[in-house]
Amino acid sequence: MRRVVAAGMMLALAAGGCSARAESAPSAADNSVQFDQALHDMLPQSIRTTGTIRFVTDASYPPMEQFAPDGRTIVGFEPDLADALGRVLGVKVQMVTGVFQTALDKVNDGTYDGVLSAMTDTADREKKADFVDYFSAGTSIIVQRGNPARIAELTNLCGKVIATEQGTVQADLLHRSQSGCGDRPMKINEYKTNADALLQLRTGRAAAVLNDYPAASYLASDNRTDNYYELASEAQYEPGLFGIPVARNNTQLRDALKGALDQVIASGAYADLLKRWGLSDGAVKNAVVNGAA
Repeated sequence: MRRVVAAGMMLALAAGGCSARAESAPSAADNSVQFDQALHDMLPQSIRTTGTIRFVTDASYPPMEQFAPDGRTIVGFEPDLADALGRVLGVKVQMVTGVFQTALDKVNDGTYDGVLSAMTDTADREKKADFVDYFSAGTSIIVQRGNPARIAELTNLCGKVIATEQGTVQADLLHRSQSGCGDRPMKINEYKTNADALLQLRTGRAAAVLNDYPAASYLASDNRTDNYYELASEAQYEPGLFGIPVARNNTQLRDALKGALDQVIASGAYADLLKRWGLSDGAVKNAVVNGAA
C-alpha cells in the first residue's frame, strides 16, 4: 500500500506463506534488547529532553499496525518494533494516528519525528526525507472470496473497476498499467484510506484492491476476513524496502535509529517479532539508509 515508485519494468516474485500472527502481541521487552547509552546520546537534544520519539501512522493496515479491540491501542509488528527501538535508545516511542498522504509533510514541518506506517523507501521520497529501512515486500492483488472475476494477474484487471488508496504505489502501478489495457481501460477509484477501498471490494463495487503483500495475505488468511477476501495469486509486484523516514536535516535521529535497528536485528528480537506477526519472509539482514537505489 505504502509506496510510490518510478515508472519501469514490473518485477514479480513468488512469495512464501504468511499465515502465523499474533492477535495482540506481547511487549518487545526481553533481555536481548538492551539500552545503549552511546546511541541515546546521539539523539537530538529535543528528544532527549522530552524522552519521546513521535511517529505518525495510519493504523488500518494489519499486521503492520491496527487498533486493538479497545479502539485506542495500536498493535502490530511496527508498534512492537517501535517499542524495541525505544528500549535500545532509552526513550518512549509514541505511535500517533494521522493521514498517510500528508505524513512526510508533517515530518518536515516538525509535527512528528518520523513515519512508521509501512512506507516504502523510493527515490522520489528520498528527495523529502531520509529513510531507515527495516522490511521488504511487494504488491499483491486482493479479490473477493471465490474470485468471481477470475483475476490472476495485473492484465486481468483491464476493463474492471479497481479500488485503491490515494498516494500509494498501488495507485501509481494501476495508472501505469493502463497502457497495456488498450481499448479496455480499468476504472481506477482512489480512496482516502485502505479500509475505504476494501469496502468497495467487499460490497462488490470493485473487482480488486491492491495492497502490500503482508496486508493482503493477512486479509486472505485471518479468520475475521477470510470469508470476504483471497489473494488472486502468490505474486508480489515491484518489491521494495519499507523505511522510517525522518527529516533530511535530522541526521542525529536518522543515525540513532539505524544503530538501534541494527542492535534489534543482531539481538534476535527482530526475527522474533517478524515470526510473531507472520512476516519472516520480509526480513532484512541489516538496517540501510536510503536503500531505494
